[in-house]
Amino acid sequence: MSEHLMNTYGRQPVTFEKGSGVWLYDTDGNQYLDALSGVAVNGLGHAHPKFVAALNAQISRLIHVSNIYQIAEQARLADKLAEISGMDKVFFCNSGCEANEAAIKLARLYGHNKGVESPEIIVMERSFHGRTMATLSATGNRKTQAGFEPLVSGFIRVPFDDLEAVKQVAKRKNNVVAILVEPVQGEGGVHIPADMRSYMQGLRKVCDDHGWLLMLDEVQSGIGRTGTWFAFQHTGMVPDVMTLAKGLGSGVPIGACVAKGAAADTFTPGKHG
Repeated sequence: MSEHLMNTYGRQPVTFEKGSGVWLYDTDGNQYLDALSGVAVNGLGHAHPKFVAALNAQISRLIHVSNIYQIAEQARLADKLAEISGMDKVFFCNSGCEANEAAIKLARLYGHNKGVESPEIIVMERSFHGRTMATLSATGNRKTQAGFEPLVSGFIRVPFDDLEAVKQVAKRKNNVVAILVEPVQGEGGVHIPADMRSYMQGLRKVCDDHGWLLMLDEVQSGIGRTGTWFAFQHTGMVPDVMTLAKGLGSGVPIGACVAKGAAADTFTPGKHG
C-alpha cells in the first residue's frame, strides 16, 4: 500500500488485479465472488465484452470536449433517460454527490425564482446524499457530519416514512421549496417505506398542494435495482427531479440530475455546470 494515499478508507489487505463477470482475482491468484459490486456500482460486472468494446471505441475516437459544444453520445443518453423515466431534461456530471448538489442548487434557484428569499429543503433522518458540503449537510447521519461544522443551512430534517411529519412542517414553514428523499434508504441501513406507494403518493400530493419540488435520490435504487428502471416506477407517481449515478456508469464516473416540467427549465447558462 502506498504511503502517499490519504487515509480516507479502512482498506482491506487485498489487491485486485482483474475481474470477469461476477468474479474478482487478487494479486495472489485467489478468486472472489464480488458481492460488493464496487459499492453498488458494477451492474454489468467486470470486463463485459460489449461494455469494453463501447469504451474502447469511444476513447479511440474522442475522450473529452467541453459542454459548450454539441456532444452526440451525451444527447443520445439524455434522450434514452427521458424515454425510460418520463422526465424531460438531464444534467450530466461525474458522481452521485454532484448529481445531488445539482438538485439542491436547482431547488434553491427554483425557490428564488418564485420569490422565496431563504428557500429550505425537507430531508430525511438516516439519509445519505454524499460527502460534499451541501450533500453532507443534507445527509441525516450525525456521524458523517461530525467535524465538518459549520454545516450548510437550509435543510429541515424529518423522520423517514413519516408523512405526517412532512405535513406538520408544511403548516409552520412558508419557505420550503422541495423534498429530497431516497425511495429506499441505502447507507442508512436499507430502509424501505412500509407502504412505498402510499408514502410516495403522499409526498407527491404535499408537494403539489404547496408548489414544492419532489426530488428523489435514486443513486442507489435507480437503473434496474428494484425490478423497474427506477424505484419511483413502483409508486404510480413521477417526481420533479431525480438523481442517478452508480449503476448508470457501471464503473465509469457519471452522474445525472434528471428533471421534469418547470424544474427542467430552471437552470439557464451560467447557473450550473
